[in-house]
Amino acid sequence: MVVAAKDLISRKSLSILNINYRYQLFAALTVQLITFTHGISTGWLSPTLFHLQNDHTAPDFTLSVTEISWIGSLFGLGSLLGNIMFGVLLDRIGRKWCMYMLALPVICAWFLIYFAKTHVYLYVARFLIGITGGGNYVVVPIFISEIADPSIRGALSSMAMLMLSFGILAGYIMSTYLDYYVNPFIIVIFPLLYLIAATQFPETPQHLLRKHKISDARESFKFYRNIPKTVEANSMPELRTAFEELKDNILKANGKSEKLQVDDFFNKEALRAFFTAIMLVSLNQLSGSFAIVNYLSDIFAHTGTDIDPNTCTIIMGVVQILGTCFSMIVVDRVGRKVLLLCSAGGTALGYTSFGIYVKFASSEIKLQYNWLPLVIMTFVIFATSIGLLAQVFTVIVETLPIKKPKLLAAIIDYAHNLFILN
Repeated sequence: MVVAAKDLISRKSLSILNINYRYQLFAALTVQLITFTHGISTGWLSPTLFHLQNDHTAPDFTLSVTEISWIGSLFGLGSLLGNIMFGVLLDRIGRKWCMYMLALPVICAWFLIYFAKTHVYLYVARFLIGITGGGNYVVVPIFISEIADPSIRGALSSMAMLMLSFGILAGYIMSTYLDYYVNPFIIVIFPLLYLIAATQFPETPQHLLRKHKISDARESFKFYRNIPKTVEANSMPELRTAFEELKDNILKANGKSEKLQVDDFFNKEALRAFFTAIMLVSLNQLSGSFAIVNYLSDIFAHTGTDIDPNTCTIIMGVVQILGTCFSMIVVDRVGRKVLLLCSAGGTALGYTSFGIYVKFASSEIKLQYNWLPLVIMTFVIFATSIGLLAQVFTVIVETLPIKKPKLLAAIIDYAHNLFILN
């Protein structure tokens, strides 16, 4: 029995499909359902706003430019609340209850969208979607980092941007080809499935240890390593050693005072990390990434191209996925710095070209080269996706040196959402 049990934990492989990682993979895919839902909720807006301005098959009300801008911006305000709320609740009620709570705002939002009678319904819906989005960026990375084996943690974490990109593309497609009132019925299925699936997974061992629930933590530790309940930990030296090491580290950390001093924020390392993070967040938002995702159909409509704006938007969704995949493949070979520099430079070049075309091209040139806006924006979206979208927050997390990196990360995320709101 000792040999067989030892084999269960000693079968190491870099493959994410290794049997030892089965429940880690299932849990990661489950939590990424809410990321996918968030992506759909984000991508849905661009073609929908285009329809609301240009036809009346949707709800029987019109939107002014100011109302449209608020529908886009209230997402950021909701994200601010989500950052704070879930940041506070995460250690108080646990990762699992926070995972349940992530689904509730977005479910309510889609009911509001279905029953919308005025633009105020859409205001509240976007605010609620923002709460889920802000909480998602707090809860999901921590949950995955605590349940995942170090050998596959990077792969599981990298799913987030990919699932978000797939969700945005799905939102573009659904809002382009499906009736306004059909979309909520389909989209609300995903957070409901997420809620049901999330009940199958236990709380993370780390949180249970912090609450001194040693027995529950041991069972959770075994579950996420696909160790049968009938197998005793004492019969598995490697499992016992790994769990005891985790327990000692958690309990030792709990016993230490981690009160922050002013110097913790103003020493050389902290200031450098904070400056780097603010610069990266500024680049991320000043790249226009959020505006592009929300108003892409309108952007194409104003370029004079005779290609359907919503078709162009769907193409951009595909390009964003390709850019994200490219980034995941090459990042370990060329490094994050190279990708960020190429991304920023390419984005600037693309926007300059796009601005020159829109501002200075004559009507004859626009008629002859009506495909050019699509080509330029394809380049912009790809350039943005390989670095300014895919790598910014990974680099920020890697550069946080102070005692409580979660606190600084929350401040940075807060600043990010202030950019969106502005």
